[in-house]
Amino acid sequence: MPQTLAPAAELVGRELETALLHERLRDPLVRLVTVTGRAGVGKSRLALEAVREVGGEFARVAVLDATAPGGWPALSELSEPSQPPAQSRSPQSSQSSQPSQPSQPSGRILLLLDDCDHEARPAAARALEALTADPRVVVLATSVEPLGVYGELLLPLAPLPVPGPRRGPASAAADPHALQEVASVALFVRRAREADPAFSLTLENAAAVAEICRLLGGLPLALELAARRLRLFPPHLLASRLRGRTTMLSGGPANAPARHRSLAALAEWSCRGLAGADRELLGQLSVYEPGFGLWAAGLSAEAAVETLLDRGLLAVVGEEQGELRLAVPEPVRSYACAELAGSGGEAAALDAHAERYRSLVSGAQPGLRGTEQARVLRELAAEGANVIAALRRLRERGDGEAAAAVVLGCRLPWLAQGRLREGLEWCDHTAEAGAAALPEAVRARLADLSGVFALALGDPQEAVRRHRHALALGKNVGDRRQNALVCARLGAALLESGDPAGARAVLVTALSALESMGVTGGAASAAASLAAALRADGDRRRAVETLDRAVEAFRRIRDGRGLAGALRTVAALALEGDEPDRADRALRESLRLYGAVGERTELPGLLEEFALLLMRTAPAQRPRTVRLLAAADTLRAETGAEVADEWRSAAERARTELSARMDWTDFAVAWAEGVRMAVPEAVAEALSAPAPSHRPSAAPAPEDRSLTPRQVQVALLVSEGMTNRQIAAKLDISEWTVVNHVRQVMRRLGCSSRVQVAGAVGRWA
Repeated sequence: MPQTLAPAAELVGRELETALLHERLRDPLVRLVTVTGRAGVGKSRLALEAVREVGGEFARVAVLDATAPGGWPALSELSEPSQPPAQSRSPQSSQSSQPSQPSQPSGRILLLLDDCDHEARPAAARALEALTADPRVVVLATSVEPLGVYGELLLPLAPLPVPGPRRGPASAAADPHALQEVASVALFVRRAREADPAFSLTLENAAAVAEICRLLGGLPLALELAARRLRLFPPHLLASRLRGRTTMLSGGPANAPARHRSLAALAEWSCRGLAGADRELLGQLSVYEPGFGLWAAGLSAEAAVETLLDRGLLAVVGEEQGELRLAVPEPVRSYACAELAGSGGEAAALDAHAERYRSLVSGAQPGLRGTEQARVLRELAAEGANVIAALRRLRERGDGEAAAAVVLGCRLPWLAQGRLREGLEWCDHTAEAGAAALPEAVRARLADLSGVFALALGDPQEAVRRHRHALALGKNVGDRRQNALVCARLGAALLESGDPAGARAVLVTALSALESMGVTGGAASAAASLAAALRADGDRRRAVETLDRAVEAFRRIRDGRGLAGALRTVAALALEGDEPDRADRALRESLRLYGAVGERTELPGLLEEFALLLMRTAPAQRPRTVRLLAAADTLRAETGAEVADEWRSAAERARTELSARMDWTDFAVAWAEGVRMAVPEAVAEALSAPAPSHRPSAAPAPEDRSLTPRQVQVALLVSEGMTNRQIAAKLDISEWTVVNHVRQVMRRLGCSSRVQVAGAVGRWA
């Protein structure tokens, strides 16, 4: 029987879907629209609100529950719409959506058919075929998966966006104002205030709220249930309880369907009717961390995978290198894991998962050298959480040698990903746990790798200690190649600890040994470190010669990450020789190489070096320089790395000078923009800066080229990277006026692009 419309509930974060649904329902050619999505995503609420908003444009409206007993109505049974009284609508709903309704309703009939799932699915499909035979009928259906009826238009409804993941100390403090703009956080906060009017998003609880939203995957029903629990637990304790077991959430409204009263019931309902093979696959995949690839999980695009995707039991969470990244979403994952444990299959599934990722890391080693380096590093970064999960399983079952092999194989991936503290801890724990069983050669390599992570974290003295320990262990093994590699890393640590003479002595010996054994990559790294030591000793000629050998070797073996590091030393030597153009070219190539591999450890230092070069060669690029310094500061904090006092002082002096030369508001805005930049955005920001001019620095002043004072203002703002709209707002003029000014500036300065304008302005200083 037709249902009356329930009181309106304010929709959060569904503006786009709402507008699209309204547009489709108003289209006279559309006969059937099905809102699809996982259970708990808000399909019914969106559909009911759409009927409420556009129902007045139809002659008749009926709202039906596909799961209700009593069969399906004939067209003659459909009642006239009973419009809800104005006071029953929420103020937000009535204010935020004011559809343009025709003065007279059409002769069409709108039928909302809710919950066309499971047992109701076949009957719903048959009824829809009969109902849509009448050209007056427009059907709006909700279902987890498409109904498969001819003429069906789909409106997929995804969970709400969640805050981005963060690592390291920077995650300790989240910006409440920025988080409030994320739809899942906004919904959680609103429902939390309904449960506790005193609740507010603060600096103290923002990180916990963000974690709750991520743990629940932005699922609206889960967020609402979690918000209700704030009556009992503060956000940080609630987040702790949710880790690994989201199905503990319950307490939904008593008048809601049973599946909406707890996440355990929701997950059980979602898996209902799943075939044996599909359920078995779901259990196997539930032990995988979110973001796994089909290939890594040993899957092809088989029918079972498509079934799980259609039913919302498997979700696409991204794409990397042309491959979909998948996840079993919560609460289904917690439910499936519990089922797997109850059936006694959990241990076998975890062992199979660990073996897959042990093989993945082992098989990736050849690709970490050569033309495949960027692709392999990005693939391993995407699978990073699953590699860590595999390590935990290997540790639990006491397989020390397998765990050590994975840890050692993650040297380059973890350095590129910025997993420095994590890498150091895994080295130490693996060595300690297997102290009695691990071969001495393996323990020596773990000690050496721990020194690499210690140096990357900014503790060169600790790195020296660990490398010397690795050498002591390696003496009894007699592995000449490995000992030479350790010496090369010891030399790099000695240089960073302030002992260039000691570094030089060690590196000369290591380089000679590695070259004699034909270890090209190791020799190139040793040569790059030796060049830096020679530079520190003031021997610039030999530093350049040695560095040229390193760069040539890195190019020959296609080691992009090693080449990027060597090019930074090339830039430093070029600046000392008053060659800013050469320094700029070297740093830009380094930026492109680091961007290709998704570098996080070394990128902050490179961004700062490029920012300082910009201050020297393009003073008009101050806002961009501030953004790069802010991005570097934030990215470094996420890795947990420290920098030498001398370098920190240089960066602080640059910030102080920039803040003194810029309007404080402009400086603060630029800094905030830089803080929000991810790695690709920071690299793109740097590469978009104009290159130093090849012309003489004494260029004619703008006045000599007949620029008006207003055109000078526009040219300066163009050089800061502002768009026409931003310039218009800044100068309080129309955007069209700005367009005309930009054209005149480009014509009078002889420029063909905004980048060239920025370069010309940079030469005015």
